[in-house]
Amino acid sequence: MHAIIVSAPGGPEVLEYVERPDPAPGEGEIVVDVAASGVNFIDIYHRSGAYPLNLPTPIGSEAAGTVSAVGAGVEGVAVGDVVAWASVLGSYTEKAVVPADRVVPVPEAVPAEVAAAAMLQGMTAHYLTHSTYEVKQGDQALVHAGAGGMGQLLIQLAKLRGAKVYSTVSTSEKEKLAREAGADEVLRYEDFAQALRGKIDVVYDGVGKATFDGGLEALRPRGLMALYGAASGPVPPIDPQTLNKQGSLFLTRPTLVHYVAERKELLQRASDLFGWIAAGQLSINVSHRYPLAEARQAHEDLAARRTTGKLLLIP
Repeated sequence: MHAIIVSAPGGPEVLEYVERPDPAPGEGEIVVDVAASGVNFIDIYHRSGAYPLNLPTPIGSEAAGTVSAVGAGVEGVAVGDVVAWASVLGSYTEKAVVPADRVVPVPEAVPAEVAAAAMLQGMTAHYLTHSTYEVKQGDQALVHAGAGGMGQLLIQLAKLRGAKVYSTVSTSEKEKLAREAGADEVLRYEDFAQALRGKIDVVYDGVGKATFDGGLEALRPRGLMALYGAASGPVPPIDPQTLNKQGSLFLTRPTLVHYVAERKELLQRASDLFGWIAAGQLSINVSHRYPLAEARQAHEDLAARRTTGKLLLIP
């Protein structure tokens, strides 16, 4: 089989397409023939060394496919089942070994490629809008990078919860995508802070350095900033007194792993997600598909913001 590995931190050029022995499952594990692997910013952080890993290592965090082998002690998962997962390293591969308690069943109404595209970003959007800040009817939410895969999902879920959603984008083409996702108002990055100063209940920021200060300005007193990523670079250290001066603001840096640590919570979030997809309430925009061997190009395109929607690698 083939997989993508990283032997040293660096740019997209360090992604190696290699041949490896077909895996066998250990106790509590399954082997999955991968239908598609999702490409995410966390993969760039792993590749670059921003999130250090023990090297060499396989890379990729999200995929879906069909179970081809089951290890000892596994219950509730059988050969032939279609499953999906997120936050499991080594997902850029033709055959993945995955802990059985980290996969979720994919219903027949949801294609495997859509499940692969939905897991990491979809469950992130779920916990951000349902747990980190429970969006309520009439809330005003700001979603940065509304044309991206993550931004489009956040807009849709915030609208499902009854919010008025503002979004930021960089171009007219991206504005169209954010509006199609349901954004009520779309602003350019250079304009949003002044336009929204003091009126936003919650800011969802995956951009980081370039938007962080403006996001704090946009918040109402006691509003919440959910900084879930740093596509433009890490946010510099902040004096907590800044949060006081700007209205007793709340600031959190959440991550998915802490919101699906318990299997019950993982299954509930995935069930909600697939239910919305099957019912047509949530649209997953897969904008680019690349052969697994072209993982470097996928990383280059994502980092350069040349894409909108979700990127997939197809074995």
